Amino acid sequence: MQKKTIFDGQKIQITIKRLCHQLIENHDDFSNTVLIGIQPRGIFLADRIHQELQQILKNKKILKGNLDITFFRDDFRRKDGLVTASSNSIDFIIEGKKVILIDDVLWTGRTIRAALDALLAYGRPEKVELLVLIDRRFSRHLPIEPDYTGHVVDSLNSQQVKVTWASEGAEDKVILLSEPPLPKQV
Repeated sequence: MQKKTIFDGQKIQITIKRLCHQLIENHDDFSNTVLIGIQPRGIFLADRIHQELQQILKNKKILKGNLDITFFRDDFRRKDGLVTASSNSIDFIIEGKKVILIDDVLWTGRTIRAALDALLAYGRPEKVELLVLIDRRFSRHLPIEPDYTGHVVDSLNSQQVKVTWASEGAEDKVILLSEPPLPKQV
């Protein structure tokens, strides 16, 4: 696999700050808004967004939870072996609230569709918005678009976009993984 760093460190922090200021513009003091990180990868971004909002809004309590979508995915039965679910950590009702779903990479839209289904177990939200760090806009299988986007990455379906976080022992980085080109035949 060939690796290309798309952006990292300081640029990720600047992007997170920008996304937080956009959220504040639309949700003011977050009195009727909650943040929900989609497991497994969206929770790292949700944690960072939550921390940054807490710093900006000083002493304002912002509700944040993590949502497991394992058994709501349309492909969970197609995987080899046993499927292991993560735990949900949403200790509040979302009925009538504005929900901001957070994920690291938006690709086909299937993860978001599963999250919307799973979210209904916690009530009927007033509105649901989507925040992603990376939007792979030319790969959608479903008509889902983010409300808040960190960066747009145009990539081939054969490529992968991977986000690593300092909180999981790596460094903050967005990497594009590609298969090496085949050698030319003479």
